[in-house]
Amino acid sequence: MTYLETTAQFYSEVAQTPEVGLCCVQSSSLQLPGLKIPCKMQEMNYGCGTTVHPNELANNPTVLYVGVGGGLEALQFAYFSRHQGGVVAVEPVEAMRNVARENLKQATNLNEWFQEEFVEIREGDAFNLPVADESVDLVAQNCLFNIFEPQDLATALKEVYRVLKPGGKLLMSDPIATQPIPSHLRQDERLRAMCLSGALTYNQYIKHLIDTGFGQVEIRTRRPYRLLDTNNYQLEKPLLLESLDTVSFKVPIADDGACIFTGKTAIYHGDLDHFDDNAGHILTKGVPASVCDKTAAKLNEFSDIYITDSTWHYDGGGCC
Repeated sequence: MTYLETTAQFYSEVAQTPEVGLCCVQSSSLQLPGLKIPCKMQEMNYGCGTTVHPNELANNPTVLYVGVGGGLEALQFAYFSRHQGGVVAVEPVEAMRNVARENLKQATNLNEWFQEEFVEIREGDAFNLPVADESVDLVAQNCLFNIFEPQDLATALKEVYRVLKPGGKLLMSDPIATQPIPSHLRQDERLRAMCLSGALTYNQYIKHLIDTGFGQVEIRTRRPYRLLDTNNYQLEKPLLLESLDTVSFKVPIADDGACIFTGKTAIYHGDLDHFDDNAGHILTKGVPASVCDKTAAKLNEFSDIYITDSTWHYDGGGCC
């Protein structure tokens, strides 16, 4: 079988017999007022983080969710898009589609506000999304794209870019590797399906997004989630995997490069009340201002500007 066939078989198995904390460290589902989650849906919380960021979900957006899983995040997105077809979930594995539909049916019994028609589950895959060009506000995927080989990942990201409206957003949560994963692990299709051996490094991951055309990428969170030890994975030294949540914007890439926000700030400490670089960045003396990594590098050339380290968390408010 190809690695994609192995992955499909694997998730067909876990759709029928849920494994709590399967592919990543189990993450708690987002708590929202009036939202109740069916037990089986919670057991099938197979993601490594979350793609549901309330700040991005105003104005009743149309959401495309790639890889429905047990339906957890589709339900959470429907909380913000309460209309027919507000959330379209694309899933290639029949068993997973069936279980997700059943879980969502159970959700109607627990949540007065939810109707099954809010979420439409379609057969399809990430390489040929059954959605028209520039037709959705948001695309989301959780712990799926890390499974893809680089060429397949590039294809999936191009499909995402195609279906997003101008200014639309890609919300992703994936494992990344703190160092390149050795070939003997990358070639293990079962480990790849379990989100343990296909991860790219941070720089490789972000480069894929920029190469696709996303002009702004914001890091929502980056945290440790799994350590591959030397004995079980035949490694010379332990290899740390991290969970990375990002929001990427379909906006043009500036002439001087894409804006990547990792939580850095710039603080002016000179003699004037304000600093103006005449490029759109005005800093008030002593007050931290969020800046992208590109701007941080430029402002770091000034002796009276202090640049803080990346916090690996950013949720808006920058001056870029």
